[in-house]
Amino acid sequence: MMAAALRGSLVTLAKGLSGARLQPLCARSLSVTSSQNVSESPPARADSTFKVTMVPGDGVGPELMTAVKEVFKAADVPVEFEEFHLSEVQNMASEEKLEEVLSSMKNNRVAIKGKIHTPMEYKGELASYEMRLRRKLDLFANVVHVNSLPGYSTRHNNLDLVIIREQTEGEYSSLEHESVSGVVECLKIITREKSRRIAKFAFDYATKKGRSKVTAVHKANIMKLGDGLFLQSCAELAELYPKIKYETIIIDNCCMQLVQNPYQFDVLVMPNLYGNIIDNLAAGLVGGAGVVPGESYSAEYAVFETGARHPFAQAVGRNIANPTAMLLSASNMLRHLNLEYHSNMVSEAVKKVIKQGKVRTSDLGGYATSEEFTRAVISNLAV
Repeated sequence: MMAAALRGSLVTLAKGLSGARLQPLCARSLSVTSSQNVSESPPARADSTFKVTMVPGDGVGPELMTAVKEVFKAADVPVEFEEFHLSEVQNMASEEKLEEVLSSMKNNRVAIKGKIHTPMEYKGELASYEMRLRRKLDLFANVVHVNSLPGYSTRHNNLDLVIIREQTEGEYSSLEHESVSGVVECLKIITREKSRRIAKFAFDYATKKGRSKVTAVHKANIMKLGDGLFLQSCAELAELYPKIKYETIIIDNCCMQLVQNPYQFDVLVMPNLYGNIIDNLAAGLVGGAGVVPGESYSAEYAVFETGARHPFAQAVGRNIANPTAMLLSASNMLRHLNLEYHSNMVSEAVKKVIKQGKVRTSDLGGYATSEEFTRAVISNLAV
């Protein structure tokens, strides 16, 4: 029953993006779940259990995944994890291991992962394993929903904005070379096809979620051709969505405006590097890297992770990392799998613990350990 329902109810938002004709979401007949589903949900097994690929990553990633597994077990979530350890800094990375992870992700079509730390040293390969995963799966759209947590006060409360980042090209194209001694050229790649694809994704997202405005973030005053093409692509797509207000803003001004008055923004869409910066800045507005979930989509696959990608290496083994962001990401993953009941159970338990204010990790001004926070979430599950 679950498999049939899933196959009948989930429709992708990214299918057909490379086609010749683009049209607004409202012009097509779509049936989607309440989350931003780009990839199709994988079929359930005969015993109604979903297989999901898990990549704990580096830093506190394994500890956060332990929290996810414990909460899922307590909530009796019908998910079975295929776990793979992939790390460039712990000698657990190889072409064979990467292919194993990719094969599992392609079979399951849904994954949850921690941050795979990228070393700064150049060892003959410019593209990190993290970047290679995104490219091989074509995870072009990164979505970070920045939402204030009830009960935890910050400088700006009641924030609700979405950052959509193109993450398969731009400054992270891994095209660098030393043209002459002491002179390095680093190429930024912007294409019309991928710019239009991420713009369409942003406007489809805004339409589906009932949001009123999309803001394109750029630096076209300096990078007139590259960011100019991105801006032109966004403007072309905006014409297809007359009910969505469209604005543009230069990246440096955007940073200042986010700090001064973030309420003016709704959905922001931007190229790769700008998105990386804004994700982290915006996460800081609502509590930091430990509380903001994120997800990445292709036309076929969905990967759930924290919104601000930090390994938090200094906290490894100290039992102080905040599991909130990873647990909320896991909740979003369950919603993507159409497991609404379990998704709501997990997210409501996390938010209840935050709102009560009795059990908080050090990043939120408390003294609780990761394990204590996890136990508090489990005790608040409405099982």
